[in-house]
Order: sequence, then structure tokens, then C-alpha cells
Amino acid sequence: MRAGSAAATAAATAASASPATGVCMKTPGGGRREFRRAPREQPPALRMPSWCRGSAQSRQRPILSRLTNNSRIVGLLAQLEKINTESAESDTARYVTSKILHLAQSQEKTRREMTAKGSTGMEVLLSTLENTKDLQTTLNILSILVELVSAGGGRRASFLVAKGGSQILLQLLTNASKESPQNEELMVQIHSILAKIGPKDKKFGVKARINGALNITLNLVKQNLQNHRLVLPCLQLLRVYSANSVNSVSLGKNGVVELLFKIIGPFSKKNSGLMKVALDTLAALLKSKTNARRAVDRGYVQVLLTIYVDWHRHDNRHRNMLIRKGILQSLKSVTNIKLGRKAFIDANGMKILYNTSQECLAVRTLDPLVNTSSLIMRKCFPKNRLPLPTIKSSFHFQLPVIPVTGPVAQLYSLPPEVDDVVDESDDNDDLDLEAENETENEDDVDQNFKNDDIETDINKLKPQQEPGRTIEELQMYEHLFPELVDDFQDYDLISKEPKPFVFEGKVRGPIVVPTAGEEASGNSGNLRKGVVRKVHVSPKGDEGDKKPTCMDLAKEDMKDNGRTSQQQPGDQNRTISSTQGLNNDIVKALDRITLQNLPSQTGPGFTAGGKKDYSLPLTVLTCAKACPHMAACGNVLFEGRTVQLGKLCCTGVETEDDEDTESTSSVEQTSVEVSDGPTLHDSDLYIEIVKNTKSVPEYSEVAYPDYFGHIPPPFKEPILERPYGVQRTKIAQDIERLIHQSDIIDRVVYDLDNPNYTIPEEGDILKFNSKFESGNLRKVIQIRKNEYDLILNSDINSNHYHQWFYFEVSGMRPGVAYRFNIINCEKSNSQFNYGMQPLMYSVQEALNARPWWIRVGTDICYYKNHFSRSSVAAGGQKGKSYYTITFTVNFPHKDDVCYFAYHYPYTYSTLQMHLQKLESAHNPQQIYFRKDVLCETLSGNTCPLVTITAMPESNYYEHICQFRNRPYVFLSARVHPGETNASWVMKGTLEYLMSNNPTAQSLRESYIFKIVPMLNPDGVINGNHRCSLSGEDLNRQWQSPNPDLHPTIYHAKGLLQYLAAVKHLPLVYCDYHGHSRKKNVFMYGCSIKETVWHTSDNAASCDVVEDVGYRTLPKILSHIAPAFCMSSCSFVVEKSKESTARVVVWREIGVQRSYTMESTLCGCDQGKYKGLQIGTRELEEMGAKFCVGLLRLKRLTSPLEYNLPSSLLDFENDLIDSNCKVTSPTTYVLDEDEPRFLEEVDYSAESNDDLDTELAENAGDYEPSAQEEALSDSELSRTYLP
Repeated sequence: MRAGSAAATAAATAASASPATGVCMKTPGGGRREFRRAPREQPPALRMPSWCRGSAQSRQRPILSRLTNNSRIVGLLAQLEKINTESAESDTARYVTSKILHLAQSQEKTRREMTAKGSTGMEVLLSTLENTKDLQTTLNILSILVELVSAGGGRRASFLVAKGGSQILLQLLTNASKESPQNEELMVQIHSILAKIGPKDKKFGVKARINGALNITLNLVKQNLQNHRLVLPCLQLLRVYSANSVNSVSLGKNGVVELLFKIIGPFSKKNSGLMKVALDTLAALLKSKTNARRAVDRGYVQVLLTIYVDWHRHDNRHRNMLIRKGILQSLKSVTNIKLGRKAFIDANGMKILYNTSQECLAVRTLDPLVNTSSLIMRKCFPKNRLPLPTIKSSFHFQLPVIPVTGPVAQLYSLPPEVDDVVDESDDNDDLDLEAENETENEDDVDQNFKNDDIETDINKLKPQQEPGRTIEELQMYEHLFPELVDDFQDYDLISKEPKPFVFEGKVRGPIVVPTAGEEASGNSGNLRKGVVRKVHVSPKGDEGDKKPTCMDLAKEDMKDNGRTSQQQPGDQNRTISSTQGLNNDIVKALDRITLQNLPSQTGPGFTAGGKKDYSLPLTVLTCAKACPHMAACGNVLFEGRTVQLGKLCCTGVETEDDEDTESTSSVEQTSVEVSDGPTLHDSDLYIEIVKNTKSVPEYSEVAYPDYFGHIPPPFKEPILERPYGVQRTKIAQDIERLIHQSDIIDRVVYDLDNPNYTIPEEGDILKFNSKFESGNLRKVIQIRKNEYDLILNSDINSNHYHQWFYFEVSGMRPGVAYRFNIINCEKSNSQFNYGMQPLMYSVQEALNARPWWIRVGTDICYYKNHFSRSSVAAGGQKGKSYYTITFTVNFPHKDDVCYFAYHYPYTYSTLQMHLQKLESAHNPQQIYFRKDVLCETLSGNTCPLVTITAMPESNYYEHICQFRNRPYVFLSARVHPGETNASWVMKGTLEYLMSNNPTAQSLRESYIFKIVPMLNPDGVINGNHRCSLSGEDLNRQWQSPNPDLHPTIYHAKGLLQYLAAVKHLPLVYCDYHGHSRKKNVFMYGCSIKETVWHTSDNAASCDVVEDVGYRTLPKILSHIAPAFCMSSCSFVVEKSKESTARVVVWREIGVQRSYTMESTLCGCDQGKYKGLQIGTRELEEMGAKFCVGLLRLKRLTSPLEYNLPSSLLDFENDLIDSNCKVTSPTTYVLDEDEPRFLEEVDYSAESNDDLDTELAENAGDYEPSAQEEALSDSELSRTYLP
């Protein structure tokens, strides 16, 4: 034996010594105890126990991880092991185990040592338990095990399971059951410990069934119903058995449900602990559909409700909340089947739970009862059909070609008599009985969930440039690239102004760009005076005559007035003059309301940082008399092709100051400071463009927000805090509809499907309208006096995609809380649950100099409702529900006209207006600007293509060559109509590229920009959320677009293929999008290495050689754009995205830096804008910052051009860690980036909707490299700012 074990052996010998030869004694003089050294000789009969002998490594571990050599427990366990080996007398085993029990009960140290890692003390106990025939020894060991697992939580129970405790104890239970009579104490102990360790054993249910333990426990309960001490642990173990579905069915067949209802009863102060355990067991058993049906057949649903009401009435001090919750959990389980829900309704369960939960609201500690009641009631709420004749869109567009397969083909193949709204299926519908058998590996499910959507085929991942179309076919795009062939001989290219931004072989300082909340710097512009014109109504629609607009608006004089672009920033202000020249016809047409000099939309420089006067000059005239009637469609403005403005309130415009009401005809003259550069909004021009915009419903109205324009409000709009309990309050109000049906008005007040519906004349009913460009509202039903259900229109040629809304409301009263419920949304969650508010535009506010969209609404939430989606609408899936967006609004003005929208509207006509204004305002000597037509859409609208770059310095050969060799940047946006934020970002990009900013000029000199600012004009015009008129998501058609059905995608891809064919592959492609369920702005890119890393074959990713330049631009943006968040970016390629623009341009065209840039619809949770909802100012700023990022990318990728330090040549390689570390796994489809809120309410769906697949793109980010971590902030700045 090694000498190192001598001390442990001595301790073991000492511990086993008799009292006569004890190891302690008093010293002669001091009375203190001391330990006498044990003799060196080791008795031959006592060996060192195996659990104490270990490797040298284990003996070197800290004292807590192994048994100490002077522990009493060491000797006792050694003695017990000896007894096992030598089959010693039972008296000795009884004595030793009693000593161990005493130590385990009194010392935590003992319990810790016996379950320490590397200890085999547990094995000694289990071995003794398995071999002993002595009852008292068995009881002692069971008591020791109870002590060990009771105090140590789950870890010690798992430790016991790992040592084989489950099987030994189950065998002991089987053996004990054969004794006659059975020992009660033994049964209590065995059941107690099995109930504790069972949940930690994944195979426990199978083991118990094989050992026959189920019936043993069940029979014990049946035979000892009055013996509560024995019944309690038996019920606890039955609860564990029931976690296995096959066990539940087996127990149910043997009468366990009926047995439990003998224990469960009305309110009683006695045996509440037993009642609680019985209810928990029942709730677990009723999760089995077989048992639930048995309970329904025996009328137990009514019994549970009766018992619940009894406990609710008598538990005045709420001391038995757990029992009450247990009853609700049993009801929750039994209502998982259709029969259970029907029985619940028949037993008046809705009213019972509604009333009891309302009584519980006052006590916060009873919230679990309220929430569980709410879940049960929502589940049992009878499924309703949407009150629509069809779920297909109200508008129909005949396609030139019908697809052979896909949802559109199915839509066209449906017989006309099919009711596509109704769905007889039910949530959790029990179509068949459960399988009565069980696979033995049912618990061996791979716990590491893998995303099957990630592309794993390396060959598919590798970009392979595919021409797709022959060079002859691509020649059709040559005319869209005149910049590649023009020699500029006919242009006056001699600039009379000094070049503002020149590199002279030196590295310049950082580029300064105005940001939201800051004053503009480095910008300059022209001073333009407002010129007032009188506009008269022309009786004829001659093209030569100016078409009047209803309003006398001050027009900008676009002439230069002798000011150069280098005008000082102090001269930026523009004065807008006003006049009182009124035209009686116009006043009459506008119900005697006239605006003058409404300024146009401001650019990004219109910031909240400075103190500016935001009031607008206007003329206000009150009605001399009440108008006898109002035209529902507003006032006719033009003859010929009629274009109408929505109706204005006939009571006149409220003035800001009540004291000035007598002089409302006076004109208030004020000046508005706006940024330099072209002002892009022009109401007259907008009307002209609208007349040429073709919509399927042939809209003839113009929404006031689109006519007036929008300027960002001069105040911050924080993310809304969600009040606790708002969702359950709204759900309770929904449930009241079923309980108190007589209180429901149920009156249709707006209906696109019924053109003959009559608008109610009552003064207290709101009026609705959506018959204008981008509008979406199909039907409105008044539910209560001030509550309305709103139904959105499907995308044309589709039967779903309801999320975008834009509609008009009028006839309101101030001080009244109006509740709006949009009841047919489809996404399973929304940022409306996390602080996002809808947008409202008030005409009264616009007339009072506040023409902006603002975030409004309280008590906002988004939850699953009781309207069922038919399987036709849900892609063949049954039992799915729609979702409700609900919000409450108090209107500030009486009889106002207000508009609500999902996000800031940006119409096709607005884009065309902005492009025309940019074209007319640019300096042709400095900026090369072309606006071409890429193609026509299905309904005949033009899809604009914009080219922007700098003019060559001269028409000399060298300058022309430099011009033609500039790399291309290809940008696109708005492929999804409901993502209007993408258009605002694009507006910021376009404005920046066309500005006089020196950095913008440098950017134009660096790149040629090809921009398709709106890939889906038809969808935008007609108020679609996601599709074009073909009824398909255009961002899933890039692999093989059909020129007849997807012309914009077909030709946009053709442009890129042409560039690749003529060896001008774009340096960057970026498609601007909006994201409905994430915050901040972020990018998705494409990387083989990162995609492979997220698959199971992680090692393969380290073998992939890949240029990491795709990360450069997002990294730059994360440093310069306050709304951008690098940690949300993903570069994983997924199968479901293989036909998106980003992946196809990367894989087929060969553009390495191919991105989707996603902007939040809600707001930011990091950076400068943390806690704020995003607005158009921040979105436009993001578009400008994207441009600055491109300029910095140019510097980084062209170091020789700017003589950059050689240390920057390896910059991109430092962006990614060579160790391929990942900070987080891929965020799988439908995962949220938000935590659950406090209310545990089932607002999410059993959903894997295709329309939500954008979420799948959110994947993990790489950890920064060691070099990057070592950089300080200033060093990073120097890295990015050469």
C-alpha cells in the first residue's frame, strides 16, 4: 500500500474503534482533548474503501471535491463497504447506517462530501440497499438518500440517478410490494425519494412501466385513501409517472381519473396539501387526450368548475391560491380537446371564469389565476369566421399569365362556389386517438436544435457567376448605360467653381455629415424666395393651362439668383412670403378653407437641435354657415381625369389661440427655416403626378398627408412603456362580447365589398375611408359606442398578407377614448408588443402649422384572437387564428380629419415627385443625373431607374476614361410595399447623393450609382403589404423571374447581368428593407465560412478560404451610423432565401458585397437613439450615412489611390477572428429578439408562416479579433478615418 493513504486508513480505523479504545483522551493537566496518533500498522481485515482510493490527480483536488482524510463519514462508509463484502451481521449494518443517517441529518458538510464529484459514497449506499435483507438498514439508507436529495436541489438528485438509483429503487418498490403485509414506512420512503429523483431521469417513465411500478402505486392509493401520510407521496409519484404520455393512458385505463376525483372536493381547511398534490397530478394526467375524454364523459368539467367557484368564495384570505390554480390547470388540460371546450361552454364556464377573474383583479398576487383563466377562456372562445364574403382581395386584377404552381395558381383554381373564409377545424383539434405504444428512444431527442434552413451544400454556397442570358439578349440594356459610351463632346464641362474636395496625396480628416439632432455643417445652398401665384380654376382641362390645386401654395423660384454653392452656412434661411389673394371658387371648393404658402417638405437638415420656428403661414376662414351636406369622396379638383382631395371638416379650422377667433380671416405671416438644397415636396406637382398613376381600383382621391407633405416633428418620441395587464384587459373585453352579446352594436360603417352600403348619419359615429393611393382598409364594424373592428384588405391576387394599413377617420369628438381593433393580422408577434405605436396625421394640426405624422395610441398590444384562418388562407394548415392589433386614441380636435398608418407612408407618386424635383434642381455641370424607365409594371406604371455620378472634369480622354472606370454601386428598395421605411432611407440616400456637400461630390467622383428606388410600384400604389399584382413576393423571384409576371425583377436582374457581362461588376449591391420584429438598422450579407460554421460540420468552416471584405461596410456603418447595430447583422445563407436579391446577386452575379439592409419599424435599443421610436429624420440620416460608409469603403479598398498607410492594408482581415468563434447561434425562424413581457399570455401562434421568414435571417455574429479588441476607440477611429 502507498504511504499516502496511511492517514486515511488511520481515520477509518479510529472511526471503527470501540469506545474502550477511543482515539481521544484528556491530558493530565489541561482538560483539553487531543487526538492521539493512530498506530502505523493497518489491520489486515480493514481495506481502504474504493471510493477513497483514487488517482493522484483526484487526491490533489480541493478539499471540497473529495472526502477529507479526517472525516468520520469516511470510516463509517468504509465499514459499510466491508460489511457488504463480507456479508457481515445485519446488526452492524444497522448500526453503521444509523450513524451515517445521524451525520447526514446534522451536517451539510457530510451531505456535500457524499455527493462530491469523484466520490463513490453513493455507490456504497446503493450497493448496500440492493443487497441488504434487513428492514431497518433499508429504512436507514432510504432516509439518508432523502436527506441527500432534499437539501441539494436538482444536482444531487441527478447525481443519484447517474449512479443507477432509479432502477435500484424501482426494483426495491417491486420487491416491497410483494411483502405481506406491506410496510407503510418503507412505501412512504421509497415513493418520496422516487418522486424527487424521477424528474431528473429521462427514462424514468419507461423504467417504471417495465418494472410494473405504475399499478403498485395506484393500488396503494386505492387501498389507503384515508391514510394521507401514505397517499401523499404516492400521488407525487403518480404525477411523475404521468409525464410520460403512454403511462398516462395506462393509468387512466386503470381508473386513476375517477380515483383522484374522490380526493378532490369542495373547500376544506383540512388536508389542503393533499388536495394540492392531487390537483397537480390530475392536471398532468388530463394532458392525455384519452384521459381528457374520459373526464368529459363523466361530467368532471362541471365538477371542476363547481369546486373552483367554491374555493373562490371561501378562500377569502387567498391562502389557498395554489389549490385554486391547480383546479384551473386541470381545466386548462381538459380544454385542450374539442369535447372539453364544448363541455366548458355548456357548463357556462366562460361566464364563471370571467366573473371570478374580474373579482381577482384587485389583488396582484392573484395574477396567476387571472392569467390562467384568460388562457382557458381564449382557448374556449368559439372560433368565428371573418365577416367577409371572401378572403381574397376586394380588388381583382387579371394576370396576363397564370402561374402553373404556387399559391396564385391555387387561388385561380378554386371553384367560385367555395367558401374560402370558413374553417370548421379547431385549434389543437384531436383528429385521432393517441398512439398507445411508445418508442424506447422517445426521450433521446436531440436537444441541440438545428436550423434545417441553413444551406449546407458547399457547392451551392460557392458563388458561381452564371450569365443566365446571352450577351445578345442583354444588349437590350445598353441604352440604360450611356455613361459607358458617351464622349461628352456636347457638354459644357468647364466648371467655373473651384473643386471643393481634392485629395493631394494626403490623408484628410474625418468626414462630417449632419446627423439627426445636430446642426448641419459643411452644407450650403441657394437662397430662394417664395413667389406667390394666384391659381384660378380652369373650366377646361387643356394641357397648356396650369391645372389648379385647391390651394394657393408658394412656389420656389428654382433659379440661382446669383448665389453660388459655396454660400456660407449662415445664409441658409429661406423666407416664404404669403399673400391674401383668395379665389372665391377655390374657397368654395374647400368649404371656405384656404391655405397659403404651406412650405414644402424639409430635408435632413431640419433638425430638432436648434431653436427654430416651425409655424407655417396660413389663412384660416371659418364657415359662415353650416354646409348642408358633405361629399363622401371630397371635392372635385379637375375635369377630365378627376382627382379629388379628401373631405375637410366643414366647421372650419380651429385656431391655436381662442382669443384670435374674431380675426381668423387675417393672415399670420411667419418664416420657416429649412435646410439648403432642393426642397422635394410640391403639392401642385404631386397632383399632376397622381393623375398619371394607375391603380386597380382607379383611385380618384388624394390623402391630405400625401398632399401636404410630412416634416419630422421637432420632438423625440420615446418607445412606449407597456402598462402591466393591458393585454388581459383587452382580452377580457373581447370575452365580454360573448357573455354580453346584447351590448354589441355590430354595425357595418365601411365596406369595400359592398359599394351600396350607406354611411350612418348619426353624429357620434366615426367615418372611414381608404380610397386613395397606398390606402388599405376593407371593412369597419362598430362593436361598442366607441370601439371599432377593422379588417384589412389582402394583397391583390392573394388571400393573405394583412399587416399594412393606411386609412382616414373623421367625425370624432375630443376627449373620447376610441378603441380600434385591426382583427385580421397574420404575423405571430409584432413590435406593437414592445413599445411601437401606430402613426397619426391630423389635418387640423397640419393647418395649425404642424404637418407631421406622430406616434399615437395607448393600451397597445398584439395578440391572437378568436377569428379563424381558413386552411385555404393558411397554406393548408388548419386551426390557425388571426391576430389583433388594438390601440386606443384620444383625438385633440372636434370633427378633425385624421389618418392612421402602420408606418410613415411613402407613395409611388411621392417618389416620382421627389425624383422630378431632384432632377430639376441639380447642377448639370457638377452632377451627372439620369432618370430612365426600367420597364412598365403589370398595371402600366413606369419603374424609374436613376443614375447618379459626378460629371467628368473635362472631355479629355483621361477624364473620360476615369469616368467610365468608376466602380458601380447598385441600390434598390421597396420590393415589399408595406416596408415604407425603406423608401425613407432611399430618400436620404438620393438627397445626399444630389447635395452640394463636398463629401457627396467626392462620393459621386468615386462611384456610378444605379438605383431602382421602388421595385414594386404596383404593390405600393394599391396598398399591398408584401406582394405585387401577381400575388407573389417579388423578393422570392430573383432566381428565375418571369418577364410577364415579374417585370421589375426580371429587368433589374438583367441590368446586373449586363454589368457583369461588360466587366463592370458592382462593388456593392444593397436592397433596402424594413423589419417588423426587430429594433435598430442592420444588414444581412453572404458568407460561405459563416454559413458552414452554423452547420454541424464546424471544422469544415476553418478549411474555407474566403475574403472577409463583406464585413467591411457593415463594420464601418456600425461606427458612423447611430441607428446601425452590428450585433444584429448576419452573413448566413439560408435555403429559404436562395431566391432573394441578396443571395442571387451574390451567387449568380458574383457581387461579394451583396446586402439586405433592414431598418426597424419601431425604434432603437442601443446607441444614440436608444429608447426612441424611429422617425423619418433618422431613416433619412441612415440613407446618408450609408453613402458616407461607401466613401470610406472606397478609401479602404483603394489604398494606393489615397496613399494610405500600409498598416491599413490588412484592415479587413482583422475584422474577423481566424478562430471562427461565434457569439451566438443562428436565430431560427420565428425566434424573437425580445424577451417575453410580464404577462404570460399565449399571444404567439403555432406558426411557421412563410411570410415571416425574414426573421430567419437573424444569425449570430463573430467575436471581434484579438487585434480589434486591443484597439481603443481613438485607434478604431483612425483605422476607419485615414
